[in-house]
Amino acid sequence: MTEVLAKRNTPQRRRSIVEFVNAQQEASVDELARRFHTSEVTIRKDLAALEKNGLLLRRYGGAIPLPSELAEQPPRLSKQKQAIARAAAATIKDHNRLIIDSGSTTAALIPLLEPLMGLVVMTNSLSIAHQLRGLEREPTLLMTGGTWDPHSESFQGQVAEGVLKAYDFDQLFIGADGIDVERGTTTFNELLGLSQVMAETAREVVVMAESDKVGRRMHNLELPWSCIDVFITDDGLSDGHLESIATHGVRVIRASTTH
Repeated sequence: MTEVLAKRNTPQRRRSIVEFVNAQQEASVDELARRFHTSEVTIRKDLAALEKNGLLLRRYGGAIPLPSELAEQPPRLSKQKQAIARAAAATIKDHNRLIIDSGSTTAALIPLLEPLMGLVVMTNSLSIAHQLRGLEREPTLLMTGGTWDPHSESFQGQVAEGVLKAYDFDQLFIGADGIDVERGTTTFNELLGLSQVMAETAREVVVMAESDKVGRRMHNLELPWSCIDVFITDDGLSDGHLESIATHGVRVIRASTTH
């Protein structure tokens, strides 16, 4: 029986494409377009994104499974990261101008942007940029440029800071290596300038971090609580830590992991 998927549900459709190609060992663009009730242009975009993510191989006119020696399961996001991403996505409105910083927690937000219209997204992460390019309802994408930092796998430095200062944004979504309940977000990375400029150019600063990072006091203070509007974490955050953070004027959201 042919499975009918809503055109907007790109992540689900792409998972089903991978399953179908793996089961059939080969599928044409025309066959996939008919099966999933969408255009050939959309299917070609799906196949390009799936190949980029290492889930199948494109061939002229269609796709085949990865050879068994190359096939890898994509990394699974923890239920905490998924919950945080859902809560963060719920704060975004159509046509918002966003900065999305590099990191696995912020990256979990990308698939959830699919239903939103007219987004403008600036990022310093090539990985996040690639994910954004894979969305069917693709946002306007801006890149910071700058100096590539292999440790954070992102662009940093004065060039990136200068690009950011030329814009203004509605929201910044940024992760954290650690959360000091008295001071703010902390990090082991010495490159702090770009994070601070990101916060300066956004009307609302949203920190996304799992609850097990609360209490990690690293020596570098990245963003003080005075620069942070919203802290989104999972439901493992204790009442005591929530109350301590809230005293700094920060809205704290504990996202449910039982969704």
